[in-house]
Amino acid sequence: MIHETAQIHPSAVIEEGAVIGANVTVGPFTYITSGVKIGDNTEVMSHVVIKGNTVIGKENRIFPHAVIGEENQDKKYGGEDTTVVIGDRNVIREAVQIHRGTVQDKATTVVGNDNLLCVNAHIAHDCVVGNNTHIGNNAILGGHVTVEDNAGVMALSAIHPFCTVGAYAYVGGCSAVVQDVPAYVLAQGNHATPFGLNLVGLKRNGFEKAEIRAIQQAYKEIYRSGKTQAEVLPVLKEMAQEWPAVERFVAILEKTERGIIR
Repeated sequence: MIHETAQIHPSAVIEEGAVIGANVTVGPFTYITSGVKIGDNTEVMSHVVIKGNTVIGKENRIFPHAVIGEENQDKKYGGEDTTVVIGDRNVIREAVQIHRGTVQDKATTVVGNDNLLCVNAHIAHDCVVGNNTHIGNNAILGGHVTVEDNAGVMALSAIHPFCTVGAYAYVGGCSAVVQDVPAYVLAQGNHATPFGLNLVGLKRNGFEKAEIRAIQQAYKEIYRSGKTQAEVLPVLKEMAQEWPAVERFVAILEKTERGIIR
């Protein structure tokens, strides 16, 4: 179903069964398969491919040669009916790839709201990208990666499968991340190591000075106290009772499967 207000270029191919919302524009030579749903006021530019059971929200901008909802590259994938779900107001730049999920995990790949996915960024199967993130040019998120809200993964960086980049964390360019990056932390290098806190990001996002000091103290407990993870956790939990922002450190330490960067 194509809404009467949608503007579809004559050379675009939209299969029967696709749902195109109000005021959507679809550019030349774009291909959209049956099962795709695109929300109102989204702009799909030329030479875009959108396939499978892909749901795209409102007011997104999708630039030329992006590929969304294609089969993933997991060798276990056998053509199962898996999905991609994308929220609102995202900017998806040229040649970005967002692959559908696998039944071995969540069976869906998720991108939230207000994200900037830069040229040739790769979002692999079963990734979860939160809100207000910045994924740089040629950055690679391996399968099952989580990038939490307000985090940044800069150009040419690669995130190993099953890793998490925590909220407000910042991964510098050309980095290889093979363990979890805790919230608020600056990470850089191959393999990536911590370089303090993303203080610029915290200030830009309205964290108060006292709250930032608490986060700094928690960082010191993790990285400079000489304590083990088991010894640090009770300290952080006590701090989090007064400063809820510290709870993000507690969460990553409790759930990490690959360990955190050191």
